[in-house]
Parts: sequence; structure tokens; C-alpha cells
Amino acid sequence: MTQLKIYLRTYCHLCHDLLAKLAPYQQRYGFEIIELDIDTSPELEERYGALIPVLTGADDNEICHYFLDEAALTDYLSKIR
Repeated sequence: MTQLKIYLRTYCHLCHDLLAKLAPYQQRYGFEIIELDIDTSPELEERYGALIPVLTGADDNEICHYFLDEAALTDYLSKIR
């Protein structure tokens, strides 16, 4: 199963919004979402601090950050299928 990662903070409203907007795509394309709270790791905090939420592929290549870029997501998903 395809996996996407979302780097987030649990209290971040943009993060919750992105997760909600991913739900229809997840149902359609059947991918798994791995949530990674950057507050649990100084390395992740340093890397993603001001960019969250960040959506990446399993390979950590960034698909989008802050808001869902639907075109970038569908392009990514079409390339890995």
C-alpha cells in the first residue's frame, strides 16, 4: 500500500485541515497516511518547524506544505501507481 507522510503538530489547525482534505483522496486512491508530530523530535522540529504541515511521499520528497496542493498530489499519485 502506498504511504504518504504528514509532518505536523497536534495543535495545528492547518494540519487538521490538511488531514481532512486528504480524506477523499485517501478513499479514492487507497493510500495510508503516517502522521509524524515534529514536536517529538528536535531533528524534525529543526527541519520542518515553520513549514508545517508538510505532506511527503514515503521517500520524504515534499508534495506540498501549509495547504493541500491538489494538482501536486494527483500528479504524485499518478506517477507511483
